[in-house]
Amino acid sequence: MTSAEPSASVQTRTRGYVLRGRLWPGGDEPAVDDAVVVVDVDGVVAAYGPAHLVDLPEGAPVVEGGWVGPGVVDAHVHLAFGSVEGMVRGGVVGMRDLGAPLEDATSWRVGGAVGGVAVAGPILTAPGGYPSRSWGARGFARFLGSPAEARRAVESLAAAGVDVVKVALEPADGLPVPPLDVVSAVVAAAHDEGLGVVCHALTAELVARALDAGVDELAHMPVERLPTHLVAQLALAGTPVVGTLHTLTAAGGDQELGVLANARALVGAGVPVLYGTDLGNEATSTGVDPVELTLLAEAGLGAEGALRAAVEGAATVHGLRGRYPTTIRVGQPAQAVVLGADPLAQPQAWASPVAWVVGTEVARP
Repeated sequence: MTSAEPSASVQTRTRGYVLRGRLWPGGDEPAVDDAVVVVDVDGVVAAYGPAHLVDLPEGAPVVEGGWVGPGVVDAHVHLAFGSVEGMVRGGVVGMRDLGAPLEDATSWRVGGAVGGVAVAGPILTAPGGYPSRSWGARGFARFLGSPAEARRAVESLAAAGVDVVKVALEPADGLPVPPLDVVSAVVAAAHDEGLGVVCHALTAELVARALDAGVDELAHMPVERLPTHLVAQLALAGTPVVGTLHTLTAAGGDQELGVLANARALVGAGVPVLYGTDLGNEATSTGVDPVELTLLAEAGLGAEGALRAAVEGAATVHGLRGRYPTTIRVGQPAQAVVLGADPLAQPQAWASPVAWVVGTEVARP
């Protein structure tokens, strides 16, 4: 259920402002202790670097923190069970909703904060398939009975303005899943419309089907251990996989073991494993999830690699690509988060950001 979020204090800085703390500018630049970022009256980064080397504009307010860096992008959320405001307050500057009624999805896309929200609209699935018999019973799914229906559905979604298409291959509890020809038709139609296809596939058999159909991304880390040839196929294709590790491991047992084994194997093979939480499911909450970052780090990315998967990697997925600055650089629109401590050393710092900034706006909890 959607819960009300406390309002943030938002101020528009007409004289510009300064961010101060340990700076991680992203990209190939190293972190800088006691640094400043100067943002001009137009909300553009005017200067950054060690505080003693940068001239500060007279009268500009200073936002002090322990760490300053680009905000996180969440490549897999369900905003029907959260809120855009809550995500932004928690340090997420960009997000991609991968399953919602079309009317809701398009409203988030138009009215979303921080550069907009990318949306998929309803999930494409077999008649009676996932998620139509569970959490997605009211408009979260659209049925595909044939390749022709698949093409019509994609064309309709494209006309409505979605940013990406999602198809579900989920056989749990005996649910039907789309056959290969239908999934292939989804991919062909989406590519004709200039859209990418993200696929929910958690078993080895259905990951193979998704790859045979040519999908562009996997929406989750698979839960069944993948054979080495599938890992190699994902690596050869460069198919990104959105982690959602925290929610998938929350139940423990064999599923947790399978998810973590796959994460290690994919990272080791060079498959892009990206940050995404599946907001709305078990163990998720609005904002940046420190546990997700820790699990990505433990899978082989390391602490900085996990942060890059959340800042740089997730911003490259279909629907979000090119929409968000993934670095702090002179001449770029300001889009950053100020934390009380360096999250590489203290991941829990994401739980309570000091401030987040977008252009001329500075917001605090």
